[in-house]
Amino acid sequence: MTEAELPARGWPVASSAIWLTDALRAAGPPLLFGLRLWASVCLALYIAFWLELDNAYWAGTSAAIMCQPHLGASLRKGWFRMIGTVIGAIAIVVLTACFPQDRAPFLIGLALWGAGCALVATLLRNFAAYAAALAGYTAAIIASDQLGATGGPNGQAFLLAVYRVSEICIGIVSAGVVLAGTDFGGARRRLGTLFAAISAEITSRFAGTLAIAGAEFEETQTIRRELVRRVIALDPAIDEAFGESSQLRYHSPVLQTAVDGLLTALAGWRAAAVLLARSPEQRARQEADAVLARVPEELRPGPEQDDPTRWLADPTRLLRVCDAAARRLVALPAATPSLRLLSDQTAKVLAGISRALNGLALLVADPARPVPRGRDFRRLRIPDWLPALVNAGRAFVVIGAAELFWIVTEWPNGAGAITFAAIGVILFAPRADQAYATAMGFMVGTGLTAAFAAIIAFAVLPNTETFAAFSLAIGLVLVPAGAGIAQPWQTAMFTAMAFNFVPLLAPANPMSYNTGQFYNAASAIVAGIGAAALSFRLIPPLSPAFRTRRLLALTLRDLHRLATGPIPRTSEDWEQRMYGRFSALPDQAQPLQRSQLMAAFLVGILIIQLRHMGRRFDLSSGLDAALQAFTRGSSALATATLANLDAALASRPGAAALRARGLILAISGALTQHSSYFDAGVPG
Repeated sequence: MTEAELPARGWPVASSAIWLTDALRAAGPPLLFGLRLWASVCLALYIAFWLELDNAYWAGTSAAIMCQPHLGASLRKGWFRMIGTVIGAIAIVVLTACFPQDRAPFLIGLALWGAGCALVATLLRNFAAYAAALAGYTAAIIASDQLGATGGPNGQAFLLAVYRVSEICIGIVSAGVVLAGTDFGGARRRLGTLFAAISAEITSRFAGTLAIAGAEFEETQTIRRELVRRVIALDPAIDEAFGESSQLRYHSPVLQTAVDGLLTALAGWRAAAVLLARSPEQRARQEADAVLARVPEELRPGPEQDDPTRWLADPTRLLRVCDAAARRLVALPAATPSLRLLSDQTAKVLAGISRALNGLALLVADPARPVPRGRDFRRLRIPDWLPALVNAGRAFVVIGAAELFWIVTEWPNGAGAITFAAIGVILFAPRADQAYATAMGFMVGTGLTAAFAAIIAFAVLPNTETFAAFSLAIGLVLVPAGAGIAQPWQTAMFTAMAFNFVPLLAPANPMSYNTGQFYNAASAIVAGIGAAALSFRLIPPLSPAFRTRRLLALTLRDLHRLATGPIPRTSEDWEQRMYGRFSALPDQAQPLQRSQLMAAFLVGILIIQLRHMGRRFDLSSGLDAALQAFTRGSSALATATLANLDAALASRPGAAALRARGLILAISGALTQHSSYFDAGVPG
């Protein structure tokens, strides 16, 4: 044996050790979350047993449901869970008061309430949508407690509502205490890193577009589409950060304005890129160089400029740099409409990045951060009513069918099946095309949990006498299930295992070991979830392709109204409407469709600005003719009419006329590039 052979023989051992170390490191956070979930459930059950509540298991169930792998998400979810629970409890009390002895109207009202909550849950986003869904099935939970085998309400809705709300609140508080005491969070830091990375990439790549004078247009277009997707994905991260910081909630308009600023910057980048790509090479080079000379070195492409760490270190200084550069670009002397447009769009990009930097300064708690900018209130914009109406109709049919099945079969646990059918059909509806797969995974997890709960209930718990032993027994299921939630594989299945284990086990003091009652309850839960899963196959959600086409058609309809209706004072209302459309755009949307939506967004802003300028130059009649041609689906005629307007403005002196000509140039470029979309017409 030689010394040269030793490393070769030792290599498999070293490789195995490295693999084991990496595996343990990867398994650490999920296992830690599983322990937190288990501790939260145990604390909630202990308090509920100590208070001698009727159905203590709802406290443990609520604690399990509130737990999320990230602290901010857990706290935010707990807050909205409390709101949804209270609303659902009030609704069922009112419904019982309206129909105290009438079974049919009561059950129809319960189905209508579930349908309404499914509709609202689809229209809202993130944890606000969860609160709406919870309001729907909380009413079903309380209703199941007061319904007999096939009878109507027993008049005890108020007391039952108080008990359920108390049990759920105990679970929320217990989970909040455990999570806040063992997890220091990091949502604010993660969100800041995301903002910095996106802002740095947009700025660097836009400056790169100027440096190459618009060459490689197709490549930059692909990059912009991906950046749009990443900006839209910031929304749930912002909601999670709100859960950890009351300061961020107070300044929430700043972060929403920061997201809007990123989309505005992308729209400005697109307009500049289209202009440079359509211009003659020599002129594009000269004008891009003239504009790039006004862009500070800190914002140009380079290894240091692309590093998000630099943006996190001093966002306020970069904000001031962007603001100063934007002012210089607006004041830049221009001899041609194309240079005026390029300068204005570059200023627009920098202004959008400035808004994003203001949000980043808030996230990193920069003491030099300027006064927050943004409104305190925003109207809710509905991108498309149809998906919500489909979900509402499905919820009404499923809940109504479960109620009818219960009445016909006189199944003692039929009310429980109604409850879990309502939970599945309302909770999973906002997931759209992923609803069926999620519901099936949830049903599989519920079936596995029923088997585990039976083993714990009839093989383990009869041999335990203390709460500590009971806690260890339920930990055999809750810890692995919680760890499964915190990893990406089959999350829905593990979520069902963690959430449904406690209601399936139904721990009480003293504990009951009735096998018939257990299997009846388990079959009701599985049947309810199965009915919800089946409904997504029989009444499927709208496909991503169909939803994308509708969003594009609705946007074109609104754009036509914008072109011919009263002139808005600012473009803010249009921008907010379009931000809602961007957020509702499915991930499966084609790159061309994303580009068309961005083009419509930009054209709307340009039309508003040009209509205001048309009044100033007394060109409203010619502009109206161009816009009428646009609304009739004739982009070629609209472009020709705009060219006549441009010729009329060419004889007008001053920077304002040049800026109006730049707007005409940008609108014409967008109509030409996406003529097939703008000429498609709007379905009635």
